Amino acid sequence: MTDTPPARFPSLNGSAVLITGGATGLGAEFVRGFVAQGARVGFVDIDADAGAALARETGARFARADVRDLDTLPGTIATLADAVAPFTVLVNNAARDDRHDFAQLTPDYWRDCLATNLSHHVFAAQTVAPWMARAGGGSIINMGSISWMRGRPGMLGYTTSKAAISGMTRSLAAELGPQGIRVNSVVPGAILTDRQARLWLTPEKNAEFLEQQALKFRLEPRHITPMVLFLASSASSGATGQDFIVDAGLTLN
Repeated sequence: MTDTPPARFPSLNGSAVLITGGATGLGAEFVRGFVAQGARVGFVDIDADAGAALARETGARFARADVRDLDTLPGTIATLADAVAPFTVLVNNAARDDRHDFAQLTPDYWRDCLATNLSHHVFAAQTVAPWMARAGGGSIINMGSISWMRGRPGMLGYTTSKAAISGMTRSLAAELGPQGIRVNSVVPGAILTDRQARLWLTPEKNAEFLEQQALKFRLEPRHITPMVLFLASSASSGATGQDFIVDAGLTLN
């Protein structure tokens, strides 16, 4: 595959962007991607060291937050907005795709899965929506996963959360559309991040993904960022309530 220069989206220059889970993996690439577009970027993450390092690298503004704590998350976002600007783009990215055995699943673990992967999307959106409405519109991008479409075992809490994001996206799009706020989801395929490589990647698993994908290269965070930038920009002004799959054709099987 031949790489091409990244697309430029003029409407993102100077825009105020909030990214959750922005310190590592996909989120870190989103931070870099928006900064490269000239956006004013704030991001939250539970990893204070990685967040501070990325802030130094990019000039983005970082605040440590545990997105599971819905009582404090809105205040953290508001404080970050005071330092950056009222956000008109939200990328709900924070998630953790831990594996777990169904037979050993406990109510506490289940609640933690939903808190980590789903609930904060709603309350981050609730926090930024009034700013977007006053600005005349905005874009909310929820990060899904094809794992629920493929019915992957061993990660029931994660796949259930990601399936719910699709329905939540459609309902929020209808709820917020009259205020000029668009809500879409990006649904990545098997993305090769440092975490994936460290915890689960084997030569056999790598070959399995390549066999099942229509496109014969491993997806990396840089393949997902352009779709997020597009949906955040005015270039996608007519798109809302949709799931945009970027999976190299993995769901074709």
